Amino acid sequence: MKAAEQKKRLDKKKQEAVDIEQPKNDRADGAVTTRGRERIHCLSIIGQIEGHYFLPEGQKATKYEHIIPELVDIEEDREIEGLLIILNTMGGDVEAGLAIAEMIASMKKPTVSLVLGGGHSIGVPLATASKRSFIVPSATMTIHPVRINGLVLGAPQTFNYFEEMQKRIVKFICGHSSASPDVIRELMMRPDELATDIGSIIEGREAVEYGIIDEVGGLSDALDALKNMIKINRDQNSN
Repeated sequence: MKAAEQKKRLDKKKQEAVDIEQPKNDRADGAVTTRGRERIHCLSIIGQIEGHYFLPEGQKATKYEHIIPELVDIEEDREIEGLLIILNTMGGDVEAGLAIAEMIASMKKPTVSLVLGGGHSIGVPLATASKRSFIVPSATMTIHPVRINGLVLGAPQTFNYFEEMQKRIVKFICGHSSASPDVIRELMMRPDELATDIGSIIEGREAVEYGIIDEVGGLSDALDALKNMIKINRDQNSN
């Protein structure tokens, strides 16, 4: 009996030591709030965007049912002054990705996105949703039409639905960047770049030249831009 009690006390002390060593983070995985002069929240959108269906195990995924309430929490938290969004995504569920993008675009707080590695497919509107966007030179973005795998029932209706969804995506990208609809459609429909699909793969500097992303830059550039936006917000609120 005494041995069991001693073991229980020892386990409790070990757990307390772990709790002390590891900083608590009550937000989603990968999201950390930095507390310097500017209180900035970092939100990572990585892997594949998971929507209405579960992805197979072993795949890195961003779940939209986690991100959406977190964005609400960030917008409502008075201590957070700005949001830095780190993107390295292969795309995924179109409606889920567009829902997240719309949430980011509708935030009043300063938002800056940084594309690292890739911002593919529905990752393109996600990258443009913030008030200012950056991309590193080595990152790439894949732009292609909306598509589906597997059996399609009611083909004409389904294709019409895809066409309308594609129009909404183009409208969103162009509404939150300086790219023109003609440029985005031309990039979407190129037949000679992807082996098993139509579309385009563009690098960081090309994304800026096409007007999709605002600027080529890294972490320090994105943080500087966000801090400047926060300073402007503070000045406006103090007047």
